[in-house]
Amino acid sequence: MVGPGGIHGEILKLGGKAMIPYLARLLDITMNNNAIPGDWKKAVVVPIYKGGDRSVVGNYRPVSLTSVVCKRMEHVIAGYLSQVWEMRVSMVLDQGTRQVVTVCQDIADSLDEGVRTDAIIIDFSKAFDLVPNDRLLTKIAATGVDLRVVVWVKEFLLGRSQKVRVDGQLSEEVRVTSRVTQGSVLGPLLFLAYVNEFGETLGLIYGCSQMIV
Repeated sequence: MVGPGGIHGEILKLGGKAMIPYLARLLDITMNNNAIPGDWKKAVVVPIYKGGDRSVVGNYRPVSLTSVVCKRMEHVIAGYLSQVWEMRVSMVLDQGTRQVVTVCQDIADSLDEGVRTDAIIIDFSKAFDLVPNDRLLTKIAATGVDLRVVVWVKEFLLGRSQKVRVDGQLSEEVRVTSRVTQGSVLGPLLFLAYVNEFGETLGLIYGCSQMIV
């Protein structure tokens, strides 16, 4: 499936290493001019059928198709951010796994001891859609990355728009005001950067609740 810009991913694959100088030059231009092409900010949302009744909207998963050229740039930016954060910031990449193991063990111990267990469940199903871009950018800048990268990410996040494509028909274009772009390369990494300290905060809350009980 082809996203905005009409460039198929196979073109970049066929170009191979010969494409690298041109892509590097393009990234350099966007970095030094603090702007990215308009097509890089657009997405075409395609509903993918998951199963069940086809007339139920909830049985479809929306997939955002974005510029394949921009995705290559995102890989470079994501690689840089990961390298900087690995050196300067304690990004708890496996905190989710450790927390699940800890919670399961604590529940098992409580059952063995006959102690009542209370749980607070936080729904992150729409988490990507609720990240405020201004706060995200402030957090990224505070990690000490190159300010040109911060501006690039800002340009990537702000002023976005999308259309929905169903059976070859496109909807009217709508603006995307506050979210980490789903279907993008940078999306998961930016979301992780935004919620990074939440693990420690929830840990403190959990510790206090144990003391109260």
